[in-house]
Amino acid sequence: MRQRLMSRLLAAFLLLIPLAGLQAGEVENLRLWAAPDHARLVFDMASPVEADVFGLDNPRRLVIDLEDTRLAADVAGVDLSGSAISRIRTGVRDGDGLRVVLELEREVAPRHFTLEPNDQYGHRLVVDLEYPGESAVEDPIDPIEAMLREQEIVANRARAEAGGTTVEPEPSVALQQAQPHPKRDIIVAIDAGHGGEDPGAIGPSGTREKDVVMEIARRLQRLVDGTEGFRAVMIRDGDYYIGLRQRTRIAREQKADFFVSIHADAFNSPRPNGSSVYALSQRGATSETAQWLAASENRADLIGGVDGSLSLKDKDEVLRGVLLDLTMTATLNDSLSIGGQVLDRLGGVNRLHKSRVEQAGFVVLKSPDIPSLLIETGFISNPDEERRLLDTSHQQGLARAIFTGIEEHFRHNPPPASLLAWQRDNDRRTDGNEYRIQPGDTLSEIAARHGVPVAQLKQANELNGDVIRVGQVLRIPRS
Repeated sequence: MRQRLMSRLLAAFLLLIPLAGLQAGEVENLRLWAAPDHARLVFDMASPVEADVFGLDNPRRLVIDLEDTRLAADVAGVDLSGSAISRIRTGVRDGDGLRVVLELEREVAPRHFTLEPNDQYGHRLVVDLEYPGESAVEDPIDPIEAMLREQEIVANRARAEAGGTTVEPEPSVALQQAQPHPKRDIIVAIDAGHGGEDPGAIGPSGTREKDVVMEIARRLQRLVDGTEGFRAVMIRDGDYYIGLRQRTRIAREQKADFFVSIHADAFNSPRPNGSSVYALSQRGATSETAQWLAASENRADLIGGVDGSLSLKDKDEVLRGVLLDLTMTATLNDSLSIGGQVLDRLGGVNRLHKSRVEQAGFVVLKSPDIPSLLIETGFISNPDEERRLLDTSHQQGLARAIFTGIEEHFRHNPPPASLLAWQRDNDRRTDGNEYRIQPGDTLSEIAARHGVPVAQLKQANELNGDVIRVGQVLRIPRS
């Protein structure tokens, strides 16, 4: 009896040995996404994992230790181009652990976190290598242009808070001489949706949204940069992921006059088709479709690595962003105006899914000082539209329709310091109620010459300070 019992215990023990082996972690795949200001290394795991990440010097390295884990991925096949990583080495640590060593070409600020499985991926360990001092865009805005744009933003915000008018007390003197006109470019921030480990929607034949919208965005970039008085800033200029709030933060840092986010729609049925234009809704969505779409697009942060369990460094900034949302009314009006122009042009290229600008709570549109639109170029889930979205001539037509709508708005409503405003002022013929500013002019002299108070002259021309530009046309109010 005792011998039989021992045999059963031994058999049970032998059965547990392979089960214990199955509990070990496994790195199934390794993916790298390189951006101008960071690189993201993603470990696709068969099960949850704990990691110890630390740096070493002389030479510069980053070490990633994974307990009770084995490597089943091809490390040699990882494309390191464009990143700070020159080589990846791996080895066994303490018998059953895995050590991954990243040999680095520059200083990095690492952070890491784990993510639970979602609709597209299983367990993941994400290691971000941020490059201190680097810009998130390839060609950042000139500091002088940034200063001019910041002055305009402050003035516009002051007007919005004052209810659209600014009345100032009469200054003792206003002797600041007219400055040369800056003739700055209008900055258009172009955001190609998704990217990196977030492919976006996937069409019936396997077309990835992130690839299609990147092609359209680059075509739009060439149109913007090829037009005098305009300049494009690409929010992402490659296949890497950027968080939704970071996209708007980059646009603000680059002092964009307009932000456009380009996507390709999808639905759980292949039947819907057509292009749509969306602006932010500060309350509810204008349709059930818009509400559903905003929720699905906003979930991109869960795929890209931002969820409730992650402690973000920018919590204070996000809180400030919520407070700034209160000043967005004037910006939203501009967004709807530009959206109407873009929608009209898109109707000449593609069928419209909705005949008006929809509104929904997209995180990516919450830029308090920047008119913003999200454009769904078509339904990638529709087989016919998927084929059209892959057609280069159709992509060019969509990009041209988007830019034509944007350009038309800014030619009618140019920012004061822009080249378009200078061209408009020089083309405009002055009459008895207008005056074109000459070199050496000051507001006080112009006001005295026409017999009106300085404050009334500033109010009639929506001037928040004493700065005036040569060539600028002032409307002279009746005294």
